[in-house]
Amino acid sequence: MTQENIAVNGRKLSYREVAATLRDRIRKGDLRAGDHMPTQSRLAEDFGVERGAIRQALRVLQEEGLLTDVTRGAPARIADAPTGAPTGAPPVPQAQATMVSLAPRITTAFAAPHVCIDALSLTSESLTIALGEPLRLIHEGRIKPETVDVRILLPGRDISLAFPISVEEPKDDSPVHQRWLAQRNSQGQVLRHNLVALRRSHGIDVKVTFRALPFTPPVKLYLLNDSEVLFGYYMITKREEEINDVPTEMYDTLGLRSLLFSFSAGEGARDATFVNQSKEWFDALWTTISSELILS
Repeated sequence: MTQENIAVNGRKLSYREVAATLRDRIRKGDLRAGDHMPTQSRLAEDFGVERGAIRQALRVLQEEGLLTDVTRGAPARIADAPTGAPTGAPPVPQAQATMVSLAPRITTAFAAPHVCIDALSLTSESLTIALGEPLRLIHEGRIKPETVDVRILLPGRDISLAFPISVEEPKDDSPVHQRWLAQRNSQGQVLRHNLVALRRSHGIDVKVTFRALPFTPPVKLYLLNDSEVLFGYYMITKREEEINDVPTEMYDTLGLRSLLFSFSAGEGARDATFVNQSKEWFDALWTTISSELILS
């Protein structure tokens, strides 16, 4: 099973599964900084998918800062590692891209006997990916929390999203909106499946709950074990992407590259106050204006 889908038997890989496989190859050093990726046609043949899925996967990795020169022409290039990038150690207390800072903090949170994660975001993509490492450690028997309680706030399906929206057709039934809704649902289902499966496989008491917001969140927030907050702004950009094989201009956010700012309750009164206020804010949204969310 991959990080992004429950199963692939009998169907083609999704572009997220392709991206996850390529991401893993880059991080393991099988694909090195400065090297060129295979051509899109070669990747499509290797993965058994359409070239459109390959292009989407490459764009995801470009948004994460792992690739450069993603075009229809020459093969993409593996990006140079950023100066001072972490090499497995806990992240330093500075703003870092979501995919750099979230995963190790989630892994640290899962080392506690009672794991509590609250998340507010546009989709659960970043959290789903970040859970890959602690799930691996649990399956290897290296960590085993007693309980895991995850609460996630996502935009409701029927609201008029501020983003992502089509530049030309900003409607709730547009292909851009329908794609976001499909992503929200599929990523949430995968996240819930992967965590709930720990009940059967390892006897861990797991609870995963989603609720719907009546607005588009302009920020993303992760509250870990009531002691640390990771907070970041969604930066909006205008870009083009193929949806149903049609080039579509949209206003969207590069969520995986959003900078996350860390606040820890043990780092002084200012940080502790921010953590407490974030907890109260999340609880207020959860118990008042949010509603039941069904991932379908």
